[in-house]
Amino acid sequence: MTDHAGDIFLGRQPILDGSNELLAYELLFRSSRTNAAAIANEVQATATVVTNAFAQLAVGDALGPYRAFINVDREFLFSDLVELLPRDAVTLELLESIQPDAEVIARVEALKHKGYQIALDDVAHLDQHTALLALADVVKVDVLATGTDQLPAIVARVKEAGARLLAEKVESREQMETCRALGFDLFQGYYFARPTIIAGKKLDHSQLALLRLTALLMEDADTVELEKVFKQEPGLTVNLLRLTNSVAAGVRTRITSLRHAITVLGRRQLQRWLQLLMFANPQGGSTSPLLQLAATRGRLMELLADKLRGRPAELADQAFMTGIMSLMPALLGQRIEDILAQLPVAPTMAQALGETREGRLGALLQLAEAGEAADEERIEELLAGLDGLNAAVFNSALTGALAWANSIGCDNDN
Repeated sequence: MTDHAGDIFLGRQPILDGSNELLAYELLFRSSRTNAAAIANEVQATATVVTNAFAQLAVGDALGPYRAFINVDREFLFSDLVELLPRDAVTLELLESIQPDAEVIARVEALKHKGYQIALDDVAHLDQHTALLALADVVKVDVLATGTDQLPAIVARVKEAGARLLAEKVESREQMETCRALGFDLFQGYYFARPTIIAGKKLDHSQLALLRLTALLMEDADTVELEKVFKQEPGLTVNLLRLTNSVAAGVRTRITSLRHAITVLGRRQLQRWLQLLMFANPQGGSTSPLLQLAATRGRLMELLADKLRGRPAELADQAFMTGIMSLMPALLGQRIEDILAQLPVAPTMAQALGETREGRLGALLQLAEAGEAADEERIEELLAGLDGLNAAVFNSALTGALAWANSIGCDNDN
């Protein structure tokens, strides 16, 4: 399996709680190059991929406070390598193909005794999984494949067993609200991983100010002009100081004023935080899923751009901005063309953000989007056209981006 380690692509999909707060990621380990016939022990291959993710790829560090749901088949369940996974960071998701015989029940009981959390994946017939249901911490239900009339009985049965219910393959707000009303606790699906534009959404004053500040920075305006806009938005000022004082900013000196923040951070870093603030939870508290996605995408593109051969000096900065701005339509409820009309972005960025995703920045944006969808074939195709990138570089950049995004909002005092 070692020869194929560089060909493994790491994907992830967010899992949210009932308040739409990010709780965990389901980690997906894919490889379109792996030839099953060439691997003598497929179980060993699967186990090695997963355990390497927590060692060579440092996924454990990248997850931060969030858990990882990892798919487990019968062979992997009985492999010694499963116990190398950090029990405080993973939930073992038992695939529906596992038959709950006496050996499986005993193994799951042993893993529970060692402190592992257990999830049951896509259990269609609960009567056949009564023993496992009693051991499960989470039960996942495919809401696309399950009739709405069947859901109340499933919810009642799982709640009686004391497990949490996770609705997967949630693709619309209507599905989410239906499942929430029925009693589901957790949610997963493209509705959360691929934000959609909310038509007619009105920008609040802080978001308008952020757009204005971003434009001023792009035009290299005087600090006095920046301060004028900030002073009109006290809440925005507090939020900026909170973020710039976080460990993510990398600033050791406690920042106490706007001028101090601008001077210490520098305009490049300040511009980044202004962009990220647009995605932040305005009520404070936990980091919003959209901020997590925007920060991860921007940082991933920046790290990948930095590895490209023959790149211009400004490409990495432009890649970060392109990643952030690609999600602004979902945040602001505006077409990307209307957003770009308000900001003096470089032509290469505008081309990348267009529908056809042109140029090297466009290719990097497509690569980031393919990673979010765990589309390994598309990832391979795009990597082949970007000189200096490969699967190992992509995995390293993704874990680094996750770690950076997870650090946002962490206070130095913690």
